[in-house]
Order: sequence, then C-alpha cells, then structure tokens
Amino acid sequence: MASTTDQRHIVIVGMIGGGIIGCTTAYFLTRHPSYDPSRHKITLLEASKIAGGASGKAGGLLALWAYPSSIVPLSYRLHAELAKEHGGEDRWGYRRIHCGQLSAKGRLTGSTKSGVNGNKGGSDSVSLQKRDNKAIGKLRAAGIPKDLDWFAPDQVTSYSEMGDPSTTAQVHPYQFTTSMAQLASEKGVSITLGAVTSINKSSDAVNSVTYTTKSGSTPQTIPASTVVICAGPWTQSLHPQAPISALRAHSVTIRPSRPISAYAVFTEIALPSSFNPKRPQPKHVSPEIYARPDNEAYACGEGDTLVPLPKLSEDVETDDARCQDIIDHVGSISNEMRDGEVLVRQACYLPNVTAAGGGPLIGETGVQGLLMAAGHTCWGIQNGPGTGKLMAEFVFDGEARSAKVGALDPRRV
Repeated sequence: MASTTDQRHIVIVGMIGGGIIGCTTAYFLTRHPSYDPSRHKITLLEASKIAGGASGKAGGLLALWAYPSSIVPLSYRLHAELAKEHGGEDRWGYRRIHCGQLSAKGRLTGSTKSGVNGNKGGSDSVSLQKRDNKAIGKLRAAGIPKDLDWFAPDQVTSYSEMGDPSTTAQVHPYQFTTSMAQLASEKGVSITLGAVTSINKSSDAVNSVTYTTKSGSTPQTIPASTVVICAGPWTQSLHPQAPISALRAHSVTIRPSRPISAYAVFTEIALPSSFNPKRPQPKHVSPEIYARPDNEAYACGEGDTLVPLPKLSEDVETDDARCQDIIDHVGSISNEMRDGEVLVRQACYLPNVTAAGGGPLIGETGVQGLLMAAGHTCWGIQNGPGTGKLMAEFVFDGEARSAKVGALDPRRV
C-alpha cells in the first residue's frame, strides 16, 4: 500500500492532460480520504487548453451497455452522483434519455437550398410543427416511439430500442470536463499550460517532469513522485511502448428547426445512387444523432486515418467536406436537421488500444511511480469518472478498490 504520510508531488501529464481522464483523475485525487493539501501537491499539465481535444468535441453519451463492463457500472453511477452533488443538470447538461437504432432510406437534400450550409433554412423548406395522421401512422408502423417525431415518415423503415432512461444518459462533454477541472482546482490542484517534453527517471523510478510553456520559454522541470499519463491519442509521445493509435472523427452541432425530444439515435441510412454526384458516397452510412438540451443536436460520422495526429490538439485539421457529408446524411432523413442551423463543424482524435483485448489501459506501467489511464476510444466521457476514481485509488491505496480492472493493466500489453 502506498504511504499516506510522506510529502508527495503528483503530476497528471499528457499533451491533453486536461482531457476528461486527466480532469476526473484530478477531481477524485482531491476527494480521496488520504488527500491532504498540506502534504500533497497535485499539478495538471495541459499543452493547449482544458477540453481542447475529444473531451470537448465528443457526443457525451452515457450508457450502462457501454464497454468495458469492468468499469462501466461504476462510472455510470458516479456520473449520477456527480450531477446530484454539483448541479450537473444545469452545469453540464446531465439528463436521462432514450436511445435507439433507426434504419432509413436517405433522400436527396440539395445542400445549397436547404440551409444546412451554416445558415438558417430558406422559406421553401420550413419544417411543420405537427405531423398529419398519415405521417404519424407511418412512424408508428416502423416502431418509432410517439415522442420521437423528428424523422421523415417516408424515409424510416424500422426502429429498435437500445436503452431507456434507466440505462442511458448524456452530458455536454466540454461543460463536464471543464467543470471537473474547476472543481479540482478549487480543492488545490494546480493547472499549468505546458507541453511535456520528458518524464524523468532515476533508478527506474520517476522523479520529475520537464515541460515547456505555450510562450516557448526555457524548459521547466518540476519534481514528481507520481506521474499519471492521461494523454489519450498522444500517449505514445510520452510512453512509446503504449499500443495506442489515433483515429480522427468529425462531428457537427445543429440547431434544429424546432425543439426535438431527448433521444440518442444510431442510424443506418441507405443512400440513393445519385445522392451527391460531386462527391462519391458509400451505399450505406451510419451517423449518430444526439439531441441535447437547449435545442441543439450533435451528429458524428465515421472515423478516418487520412491525416496524421498533430503535435497539439489545437492543430487538429477539420475537413469541411466530411462535416458536410454528416450534415447531408442526417438531413436526408430528418426535416428538423435539414432545415436547421449548423452551429459548429469540428474534428478530434480518439485513442484506440491496438493490442489484443482492447482497452482502456488503467493502472501501473512497470516503472515505479508511473501510472497510465489512456485508450478509452469513444467511451472516454462515459468512463471518465470511474477511471478517475480508480486512478486516485492506485495513487493513494496502491491498488484499485472500486472495480476489478486486472484485464486493463497496462503491463499486460
């Protein structure tokens, strides 16, 4: 068991140490019974800004049916507890939702006339506030719930439920991550903007971390008895042997033409052969659409590996054509999406564990004082609180106590 009486300097590092995993780790370190700010100094190092990567651009879906099963129940429960304790419903959009799989036939949208190019829809494409009985009947025949009325009736072929409010919820990722950082800071965590250049060791144990500030001044070194790598897709830049790759993912946010009900929908859309003559399209696409509070919808498409991971999250390249594809695809099955106002087009990189058994990787690395929490794929927001609590236990107790995570041990890969 780790000593709780010595002076300790705990450093959470990563090119995105200020992502959800780093911020929840910082939060739970300050909530651990052994934490004493007079004896424990915690520094969170972030190269760009808090929630500058995927943690600020993800969908924010929470689900008891996510993976890995070893930490999902713990993290899902902690999300509810955090929201209750800190007013998460108002502070970061926590709410319980429905989730389903929808199959549909896409239709031609005509991007230039539909208003999905970033402006509000024109007067020739106004979504009605109510559906007639015939349209409602078509949605019911496809198995669509009564309140899921923001899909075009003629396009939907089937619907099946994946989760309900007892198993599925959501948060706004940027708001949740920045709130975790702020709450950790209020308890004594020092947040420093600086890019880590090396994790220094002596006798196979970490002893310090060297970083450069955003202003590019002389490198600075701070002592460290414990270092936690929370670098997401940038993990290999700090720990080269980590089997973690990067997958670029594009997404958009849209203000629908009218308020939509609280559903997360995984779609399977069959596109017509003439869908976009100027840009070849696959026969089937699978965008995800998450309704958010305040009349906003988040939509994301397939990932790609066309552009290498940049050095910093602020340098991620957004492909406008890929964002437009998402907009056109969701607009092909929903008038509310088609006629809505595009608010944001963005891209980020997700961390994938390439070793057999998958990830994430949570725990000790084999180097004394060096811990890792990375490789959470698309479930980083969902599994952030559980991971943060476990890392606090590794740091102060020397072992994970809230969940059995032996299969996620970084030393096994």
